Amino acid sequence: MVDVVKAPEGFEGPGFFATSLDKMVGMARKNSLWPLPFATSCCGIEFMATMGAHYDFARFGSERLSFSPRQADLLMVMGTISKKMGPVLRQVYEQMAEPRWVLSVGACASSGGIFDTYSVLQGIDRIIPVDVYVPGCPPRPEQILDGVLKIQELVQSESLRRRDSEEYKSLLESYGIK
Repeated sequence: MVDVVKAPEGFEGPGFFATSLDKMVGMARKNSLWPLPFATSCCGIEFMATMGAHYDFARFGSERLSFSPRQADLLMVMGTISKKMGPVLRQVYEQMAEPRWVLSVGACASSGGIFDTYSVLQGIDRIIPVDVYVPGCPPRPEQILDGVLKIQELVQSESLRRRDSEEYKSLLESYGIK
């Protein structure tokens, strides 16, 4: 039995379907994210499991991992980030082209985790803006997939003009990013 999916909101008739440019671009972006994994510890191992055949990360349109920030639009930070690594992470973020999104995976990337020490960054949101947080220590592959689905929802619903807004520019300025 095949379930017929309801068409997205728009104007339709025999032989045509019309919608807004924002919705079409959002749908295309949603299903063609190029993630850059920045994995430093155990969360990276869970991400490797997510890429395997059992969980099949590729079915979400993110099959091609990019290891160059200039070719990626989704930064996935996984694991413990030391304060010495912070400038490197920020440089990677700044080298990514707009629009760009950030997924913070695991307790260490989100809040420093159990490492409340002088050398560990207590959350990557101190140096770069984060769009979605995935909890867990380490999070299961299903949680990472859920985080990617949340990013896809954000990407699909984001206005084309959001990145040009004063609110977004002031957000980046609060991080010292121009």
